[in-house]
Amino acid sequence: MSDRASAPPLPPQAEAAPRPRRLRRWLRWLLALPFLFALASILQVATLRFIDPPFSAFMLIRQLEAWGSGDFGFRLAHDWRDLDEISPNVPVALVASEDQNFAEHFGFDLKAIEKARKNNERGRKVRGGSTISQQTAKNLFLWSGRSWVRKGIEAWYTVLIEAMWPKSRIIEVYANIAEFGDGVYGAQAAARTYYRKDASRLGAAEAARMAAVLPNPKRYSIAKPGAYVQRRAGAIQRQMRFIGGDGYLKQIE
Repeated sequence: MSDRASAPPLPPQAEAAPRPRRLRRWLRWLLALPFLFALASILQVATLRFIDPPFSAFMLIRQLEAWGSGDFGFRLAHDWRDLDEISPNVPVALVASEDQNFAEHFGFDLKAIEKARKNNERGRKVRGGSTISQQTAKNLFLWSGRSWVRKGIEAWYTVLIEAMWPKSRIIEVYANIAEFGDGVYGAQAAARTYYRKDASRLGAAEAARMAAVLPNPKRYSIAKPGAYVQRRAGAIQRQMRFIGGDGYLKQIE
């Protein structure tokens, strides 16, 4: 028989002690996650105030979708242009089409949201009340969908964008990441793809037709505009004149 006495078994409290510590550690991390996300998103938006994003979340998702379907030859069309290298007709057309209160609102057009809600309650098929700021936040950082989680994150990014970027930067980014055709992102890529010219040379009618296919560029075509796109492009041109044409841009400088 060994002279060494066997070690007594650990009491139940000692055996269970590590588990509460691990639980508290996980809880601390869970509580810290919102603060870490807030900090990371603030730094992200602050950086993109001065640095042009090389791609958007929507571009990345579209590329991954192509690869996932086996289309390894798919290439996005995207070529960044600063706002002063884009015809003023483009931002004016986007505002006239998407968000005529862009210069005044703080990221959310409450009147447009309420109008859209009432029309939806009546069963009318209308476009939502999303502003250019909201669409920029969604296209640049997020994914498509209607979940409350996505909408909540979109609202947070919209607040950050409005607080940290001038209006001119918001419309500049939007004009460079909006999808104007399947895999065609930004005014320069759209101008080269559909008009064989640079974005700086786009006329009012051409810019209006580009804006007319939003927000469903996979259904509507700039190259082969149907009756709806032609009617809508004409209406956008009238609205471009109504909001002041090129002179509108002075409001967002």
